[in-house]
Order: sequence, then C-alpha cells, then structure tokens
Amino acid sequence: MPIPEAEVVSRRLLRDDVYAMILDAIVSGQLAPGERLRDQDLAAWLGVSRTPVREALLRLERAGLVISKPGSSTTVAPDDPRSVAAAQQVAAALHELATRAAVGRLGEGDFGELDDANAALGDALGAADPIAAARADEAFHQVFVRVADNPVLTETLGQVTPLLRRAVHLRFGEFFSGRQSTEVHERIVEAARRRDAETAGRLARDNWLTLAD
Repeated sequence: MPIPEAEVVSRRLLRDDVYAMILDAIVSGQLAPGERLRDQDLAAWLGVSRTPVREALLRLERAGLVISKPGSSTTVAPDDPRSVAAAQQVAAALHELATRAAVGRLGEGDFGELDDANAALGDALGAADPIAAARADEAFHQVFVRVADNPVLTETLGQVTPLLRRAVHLRFGEFFSGRQSTEVHERIVEAARRRDAETAGRLARDNWLTLAD
C-alpha cells in the first residue's frame, strides 16, 4: 500500500482525526478503489497505534468505503453506482427533514453561515475543485442539520455522507453541473427566511436527488 502524501501531524491524533484523515485519503483518491489497506502502514503514516486505525476502518466499512474479508485483506471498496444511489436517497430524505425542522430556529448568524458556504461553493465550482466544492456543499447543509439538533438524524447522515463525498470527487462534473447548486441553495435560503419550511425542505430534498441524474 503506497503511503499517502500528507503533512506530518505534530499533535496527538484523536480517534476522529484518524478516521477523518483516512476518509480524506479515500475520498481524494490517494487510496484508490481496490487498494489494499494494511493497519501497520496506516498507523506508521499517521504516527498512531493500530487500535484507532482499526476502529476507523470499521467505521469506513459501515459507511461502504472499505471491504474487510476476515483472515484475508482489507481494501478500499469499488465505486458502486447502486450504493451511491441508495445513499443519495437516504441523504435527500434526511436533509429534507433537517431543513424543515431547522427553518423556524435559524438566526441571522446561521443565515450568514449559509451565505458564506454558498459563496465558497461558487468559488470551488469556478475552480473545478471537487474537494472544496463537496466541503462547501456539506457546510451549507450542515447548518440546517446542526440547528435541527436531532442526534439520530446526524448519526445516520454520518453513515451515508462519506460514500457521497467520494462519488462527488470521482464524478465531479456529473454531480455539480455549472452553477445550478448555488442557485438552488439561494432558493432554499430565500424560503427559509420566509419561514416556509415546506418549500425549503422540498428544495433541499430535490437538491440532493438531482445532484446526479
């Protein structure tokens, strides 16, 4: 397994940090589909013991990004359009729920975050930067998820979002066509400012369902 290029981390990595760094390596393609993952190599790269690496790989397996064969090997899962479509449907429904629940609670600070995230998305699309675009898009919708304050919803999204993040990177042009996503985000914000939860929720759902037709 080739060790991904990364800056040396000077502080002690927490379990979530280990998970996030391996996830980013998979999403960005540094660890490509079919790549064999060895605990000891990942631990050496991150400067941690093998325990948090194994925990991270288990989380990634539940998210559909890693395949583990007991007594054999652990590899990066192949790109599977059917799995992506299934994750997309779940994400769309959950983001509709989060948006509906959050609309009545949003404050001016939250609207500022939404505008900033959408501006960042526009910049990333203009630069054809799939990683930045995915992060900006996620930051936009995460405002509604945070304000909705539903732990079960948040946990479930955490299971399906990683698979979608990689799909966005692998098929960037399909997922973000022109500036359509920023325009839809603007309409979601407009509906939220009117406290129109039904319209905002429907737009959020459609936004996720039409990322890739």
